[in-house]
Amino acid sequence: MAQDQNEPVSGERRLLSRRSVLATMGALPVITAATSVLGATEAAAATATINPSAQRQTIRGFGGMTHAAWAGDLTAAQRDTAFGNGDGKLGFSILRIPVGENQSDWSRDLATAKRAVELGATVFASPWNPPAGMVETFTRGSQTNARRLKYSSYAAYAQHLNDFTTYMRNNGVNLYAISVQNEPDYAQDWTWWTSAEIVRFLRENAGSIGTRVIAPESFQYVKSMSDPILNDSTALANVDIIGAHLYGTPYSNFPYPLFKQKGAGKELWMTEVYYPNSTDSADTWPQALDVGEHMHRAMVDAEFQTYVWWYIRRSYGPMREDGQISKRGAIMAQFARFVRPGYVRIDATANPASNVYVSAYRSGNTVVIVAINKGTSAVSQQFTVANAGSAGVSSWLTDASRNVAPQAATSMSNGSLTVTLPARSMTTFVTSLSGGSSPSPSPVLSPSPSPTPSPSGGTGTGPRVAYTMSTWNNGFTASINITNTGTSTIDGWTLAFTLPSGQSITSGWNATYSPSSGQVSARNVSYNATIAPGATIDIGFQATHTGNTAEPTAFTLNGVPCTVV
Repeated sequence: MAQDQNEPVSGERRLLSRRSVLATMGALPVITAATSVLGATEAAAATATINPSAQRQTIRGFGGMTHAAWAGDLTAAQRDTAFGNGDGKLGFSILRIPVGENQSDWSRDLATAKRAVELGATVFASPWNPPAGMVETFTRGSQTNARRLKYSSYAAYAQHLNDFTTYMRNNGVNLYAISVQNEPDYAQDWTWWTSAEIVRFLRENAGSIGTRVIAPESFQYVKSMSDPILNDSTALANVDIIGAHLYGTPYSNFPYPLFKQKGAGKELWMTEVYYPNSTDSADTWPQALDVGEHMHRAMVDAEFQTYVWWYIRRSYGPMREDGQISKRGAIMAQFARFVRPGYVRIDATANPASNVYVSAYRSGNTVVIVAINKGTSAVSQQFTVANAGSAGVSSWLTDASRNVAPQAATSMSNGSLTVTLPARSMTTFVTSLSGGSSPSPSPVLSPSPSPTPSPSGGTGTGPRVAYTMSTWNNGFTASINITNTGTSTIDGWTLAFTLPSGQSITSGWNATYSPSSGQVSARNVSYNATIAPGATIDIGFQATHTGNTAEPTAFTLNGVPCTVV
């Protein structure tokens, strides 16, 4: 990513603005901030049908980047705003950091990375340049000082990436992944790579890197950069995540059939974007709703597993320079706070009416519905959730005057919910397939859990637990359903189980987990401390493994052995 017009030049050369590039390409949308008079009548939309059984991609998270050398580091308070998950927080679960050319620079982003990890976020890293001694210049078109990695330095560069991974691990940050190169096809002021060079590096050197590998992070999701990876079995074996940026990428180019054909076992991440531009204030309304549609399309059309913004704190970003959440940030939080890592996108009617966009996600029995109304009139929208019963529904709304504001509780009857989507608004609904009260936003691992009530109740038949895993190369997510089969309410609970050898929890939701491996205790949080007779709650976590993907064999709830189904 190039520095934008608001960034200090310092030691970096000012680059051709991305706005100029996109305008030249004819891809930059022209946005106005003018408002329209709201329609006098409420329009009716077609029913949005949601099928919890039709599962799509597993969500890894939503987040953004810090680059202390270019934009300054986040403050302690700003880190908590970015990666915390309560009211007034962004709920980000992904942090991207740079890989410095020099080891002396590696500590610059460490404080933010460590705090992000403490709050349950996943951290990954991208390099702009190799160390200077590994680079040679060449002529590329009219650029006579273009830079590329010398082939004789490929092995040393892989070691450089591995050394950065080791440094971060030794300082408390286990990187989820590291990229080969940021935007190798938009590298006027950093290092160019051809697709053939990336394939060669992946084939011959990437296997020695001690974490997941991302490539190619093309500037505009140019498929000719990633197709050769997917078409080369050896290169594909040594990459874990196909990464892409979406600068000026039209929605028609979001789907990737070749990845669906050949990317089994790999992940698909959107690792950088700002949208629709970097020139307007992030508080411009209703322009900020464009971010919502862009995120919807990234999840539904492209089927990405992450959505990562450029700078977290910027005038056009999710957090203003004063540390407050912007309108664009509130829109991102409507996804990030409620669709947590490990949730799975499920089928939903994506566009039930003009200017209305719907996506849905599931974790165990919890279903999250994200609905955007970009129109100038309110819309009466019915949602039908297949095979669902009656349950409470919680919701949060962002519009011209409100930011992720909790709304009055409502209910779903026999799987049906009809609501009004206000004009120019975004609403997130959270409900349960199993009935009972509606869930709340899911927290992540906390370094200092809040005290919970002393366990009591639950007399009668022992509790029932269902444990479901979704695994990939070096990690997995686990969803756990806990059912109170007794005759009285459980008031405060701790679920105990033993993780098999080599498994370690990195983040979790709907419970506080301690320790991260071995004999684990999952303790209730404030909003799910009580379990009524016959009720089921859903918790879960994301973890790493070293090859052992066995499931725990026994669980106890408040010391009572559970029936495992």
